[in-house]
Amino acid sequence: KPEHLLQFAIMGNIYAKNVKRKKNPRVAILSIGEEETKGNELTLETSGLLKKANLNFIGNIEGGDVAKSKADVVVCDGFVGNVFLKTSEGIAEMVSKFIKNSIKSNPLYWGAAPFLKLAMKKVKKKIDYDDVGGAPLLGVNSPCIIGHGKSNSRAVKNALIAAARFAKNNINKKIEEEINKFNG
Repeated sequence: KPEHLLQFAIMGNIYAKNVKRKKNPRVAILSIGEEETKGNELTLETSGLLKKANLNFIGNIEGGDVAKSKADVVVCDGFVGNVFLKTSEGIAEMVSKFIKNSIKSNPLYWGAAPFLKLAMKKVKKKIDYDDVGGAPLLGVNSPCIIGHGKSNSRAVKNALIAAARFAKNNINKKIEEEINKFNG
C-alpha cells in the first residue's frame, strides 16, 4: 500500500542519515520514467504521499538511475526491489564474464591482462557485496542485516559490523518515533 512505501521511505531516510551519514538524503521512488505522471497506481499514490512528507523527495527515478546514485534512498515494493537487485547482480556477472572471455580470445590482449586485472579489482571493490556485508531489514524490533546466500566470511564479518553500527545509532527507536509522529 502507498502508506507502507511511505514508511519504507521514512525508515530509509533515518538509516541514510544515521548510519550512512547523509545529511539530507535524497529520496526517490523507482518507476518506469522520471515524469511524475508515469508509473502504476501504487507508484503514483505513493509519490503523492512522499511529496507531502518531510523528506527530501526528488521524485521518480528509473532503474538505470539507481547505479548513477541519483538518490540515497530508493523506494519500491519488495517484488520490484528484488527483481531489480537480481537483475543488477546478473548483469554485473555477465559483464565480468564478457571481459574475461574477450581477454582470453586474443593473445594480443594477454599482455594487457595484468593492467586490466588491477582496474577490474578496483571496480569489483566498489560493487562487491562482501564489502557491505548485507542490507538492513528495517521495521523489525531488533537490528537485522540480511546477507546474500553466497556470503563468505568477510561478508558475514561486515554484516556484523553493520548490525553493530545499526544498534549503536539506535535506528529502531528513531524509526518508531518518526513513524509515530507521521501517523499522529
